[in-house]
Amino acid sequence: MKKIHVRDREFTVSIPEAAIMQRVTQVAEQINNDLKDENPLFLAVLNGSFMFAADLLRGISIPCEISFVRMASYEGTSSTGKVKDLLGLNEDISGRSIVVVEDIIDSGLTMKHLLQTLQQKGPKQVKVASLLVKPGNLKVDLDISYCCFEIPNDFIVGYGLDYDGYGRNLRDIYTVVAG
Repeated sequence: MKKIHVRDREFTVSIPEAAIMQRVTQVAEQINNDLKDENPLFLAVLNGSFMFAADLLRGISIPCEISFVRMASYEGTSSTGKVKDLLGLNEDISGRSIVVVEDIIDSGLTMKHLLQTLQQKGPKQVKVASLLVKPGNLKVDLDISYCCFEIPNDFIVGYGLDYDGYGRNLRDIYTVVAG
């Protein structure tokens, strides 16, 4: 099994690029079908979702727009549980269909905070598209409309996800080797 080192940790492939691309294409088709009569605004949550957002939008065939927002709750390999404020939302979202594009939903606290913030701005609807979800670690109830993969509560890196800023450029998703 292919192993790599990122900073001081060893990782092995858990989701290969081909599987990621296949699933992202399926989710894009589902969004095209679900929102065919809308003009959705995709809100990609930086930094981690940039690769997922790019690949997802390549598969979107309906009229749409994309913008980028930033929230942070991670340091190192675990969530801090503290959510910082939303930065970068300059569009008027009142009456719009919004698709939040996230790399990973871990505890769900950041996403819950983001959804509450967006709801205050009067959108028509807000849907969540997440590349990865850790159902075993969710601390809040969330309606996740589009999930590419459910994964165990392991630390991962690659395809936009990082370990202290490193590993985002990897094409596959890797899981940390225990030990």
